[in-house]
Amino acid sequence: MPKMIVSIDGVVIKEVQLTKDRTTLGRRPYNDIVIDNLAVSGEHAVLQLTGNEVFLEDLNSTNGTYVNGKAVKKQLLQNNDTVEIGKYKIKFINEAPGATFEKTMIIKPGMVPPMPPAKPGAPAGAAPAAAGAPAAAKPAEAGAPGGTASIKVLSGAAAGREVPLVKVVTTIGKPGVAVAAITKRSHGFVVAHVEGSNKPTLNGTAIGPEPVTLKNGDMLELAGTQMQFLQVG
Repeated sequence: MPKMIVSIDGVVIKEVQLTKDRTTLGRRPYNDIVIDNLAVSGEHAVLQLTGNEVFLEDLNSTNGTYVNGKAVKKQLLQNNDTVEIGKYKIKFINEAPGATFEKTMIIKPGMVPPMPPAKPGAPAGAAPAAAGAPAAAKPAEAGAPGGTASIKVLSGAAAGREVPLVKVVTTIGKPGVAVAAITKRSHGFVVAHVEGSNKPTLNGTAIGPEPVTLKNGDMLELAGTQMQFLQVG
């Protein structure tokens, strides 16, 4: 499914799946993608979904809409195109249908996915044994570069839930209150504050916009919710 990944200064602040025929983008709160910045017009641009193709159209905005550095009025977006509006960069992702399901499976822990076809030489009983276990995907993740990591929620309604950090960037928090982004890098994971007046804390110290390296066991607090960073490998 096509999606837009909104970032500023290299930090992802939101991801939006394009599921409607028309997805509006602008500063006003009634837009589907709201970017609260004076460089963005109230009704800046619209994304039109036709089949599996997405057209971007500028709505006579004040500062214009750019794709890969070039001003556009209306353009068919290609996978990995970068839309620029003010200081914001919005990456367009239009992946193969098979890849989308895998990501959904990871984002929603506990969902039992259909098992992939057995590899040649695999034990005959392997697939049925794994099919009933939601945690069956974890051994595969363990081979990822840099080991695996997760955030465990310690307080609030979601206490006890553990969220695997399998994406390059994972955003956590409450939009408008406090949002932080955890980014996977070659040397490990870093966290930075990206949105909201309430700054998150790491081991009791406030986190700013500059990325801070995370270590196994670090305690995060965000919008009144306590979490722990866990890393293996």
